[in-house]
Amino acid sequence: MNPEATLQTFQFDDYHVRAYVPDALLLQQWFKAQQKANPSFPSPYWAQVWPAARALCRFIAQQPHWIQHKKVLELAAGLGLPSLLAAQFASEVISSDNIEEAVESIQQSIEYNGFQNMQSCVLDWNALPPGLTADVLLVSDINYEPAVFETIYKVIEKFLNAGTVIMLSTPQRLMAKPFIERLVPFCILQKEITVKEPLPETICTVMLLKK
Repeated sequence: MNPEATLQTFQFDDYHVRAYVPDALLLQQWFKAQQKANPSFPSPYWAQVWPAARALCRFIAQQPHWIQHKKVLELAAGLGLPSLLAAQFASEVISSDNIEEAVESIQQSIEYNGFQNMQSCVLDWNALPPGLTADVLLVSDINYEPAVFETIYKVIEKFLNAGTVIMLSTPQRLMAKPFIERLVPFCILQKEITVKEPLPETICTVMLLKK
């Protein structure tokens, strides 16, 4: 069972997104209860809206033509904010995460918005289905753990080789610089976006990758 969530509205230029976001205090209480039953229960990083997701939404709102009438897939979606915005333009959207609670939360937002062209599902980038394809791949704030950089790069490379356009949003972390530098040869567009909330301000880089 997910922690109690409230419906929130997020504005990105001329477009808005309505999504269920867990209450911070109730989330903390829920996590402590889960951890008591299972000490290895993972921290609920999925349950908040990170600056990189906001930056990706800003990019989509400003340049929706990249996903207009496309099949869009988001990996490690968390609360799925970019997916929910993309569903306003794309022909099909799959919003995924490897955490079941995250997928349940995304599904709740899908049902509230009444999106018929969007679905949520559990996907682990370590074992993606062989036939999984997309015109556009959305990923935000996935490069925070150096131990998985090589795995993430192989996933990105796989989709690039299949002709997928990738929108990657990341805060500017020094430890991630080598990972980002490997992607530069595929970058056809890059934009720096300052996310002003929550404070402190966070500068994020959005990269459009294509092979």
